[in-house]
Amino acid sequence: MRILVTGATGYVGSRLVTALLADRHQVVAATRNPARLKRFGWFDDVTPVKLDASDPESAQAAMDAAAPIDMVYYLVHGIGQSGFRDIDNASAANVAAAARDAGVRRIVYLGGFVPDGVALSEHLASRAEVAEALTIENGPELVWLGAALIIGAGSTSFEMLRYVGDRFPVMPMPSWMHNPIDPISIRDVLHYLVAAGDPTLVPAGAYDISGPDTTSYRELLKKYSRISGRWHATLRVPGIDTAVASVFTAVALPVPQGLAGDLVESLDHPMRASGSGLQNRVPDPPGGLLGVDDAIALALADNHAPRPVNELMDPHHLADTDPAWAGGDALRIRRLARAVTPPFARPTLGLVNSVPGPLAGALRTSLDILITLTPKVRPA
Repeated sequence: MRILVTGATGYVGSRLVTALLADRHQVVAATRNPARLKRFGWFDDVTPVKLDASDPESAQAAMDAAAPIDMVYYLVHGIGQSGFRDIDNASAANVAAAARDAGVRRIVYLGGFVPDGVALSEHLASRAEVAEALTIENGPELVWLGAALIIGAGSTSFEMLRYVGDRFPVMPMPSWMHNPIDPISIRDVLHYLVAAGDPTLVPAGAYDISGPDTTSYRELLKKYSRISGRWHATLRVPGIDTAVASVFTAVALPVPQGLAGDLVESLDHPMRASGSGLQNRVPDPPGGLLGVDDAIALALADNHAPRPVNELMDPHHLADTDPAWAGGDALRIRRLARAVTPPFARPTLGLVNSVPGPLAGALRTSLDILITLTPKVRPA
């Protein structure tokens, strides 16, 4: 098929483009700034197109330029931006209308779980509203895949878990950290996204996707610490709500503040997959769905410099186009230190991998200051 991928420069989108090309689809990579696509290893194998989903004229022009399009993957979200909820709704409606006018048959949308019967956070409410905005009269049929925490290096949720596990050997544990969650590996997300493009496998509708394990945020931290070799302890502290935690997280972690805060506020709800999943419709990937331990191990397994996304040995590994703040403190220290280290001494930077988490955080802060004081030096 000829497939347009919105959000092609994002974490999931860049890996999805790789998977679709491997299946011999024609891929149109859509982004607000097509020049950014040149950073991706698959650039020569896709058709680039400019698409600003918030602008209806831009959405229509992109569909016209890329036509004919059989299917659209909708991976756009503005979480972390001021007023993202209204922006997301309008953007989804613009793309749906442009897709309808271009004769697109199907839109596949990756959103989140939406718990029933509870007051939703802005983030979760927006995910449901986007699905509604993508469903328009005489428009393309919609497949809405909902996922909770995605495990893989470069995923915002996983990187937040990594930084918390590395930087805080003693972690306060509010009651909401015990809420159940059904995480999923990035490999299995891609498996289901690709399958959702086949109407003979997946009819139009809403489906929750998840891995084989139900766990909790507390257990995820314990598993991460065990697999990464970190010492970790928890301290039960009642009365800390997610609003307070989101402020602390925004300050303490290198993840963009608005993004971190919005995600943390969603932790107030159990994130269990509903019964309307794809397990009975889509065959499992070879070897079966990945459990939490295996997915975390794969996300931590690659200690080399990040590679182009289409050359990753495994989609759980960090790509050179993933966010600069991703990869943990050890990688950030190496990047910063490389900027102020003579070439003959750079092989010693590999020793940073053995630095304990709290000390790594202190080194990172010191090097951040050093880079600020030496503005002519830039990381290699």
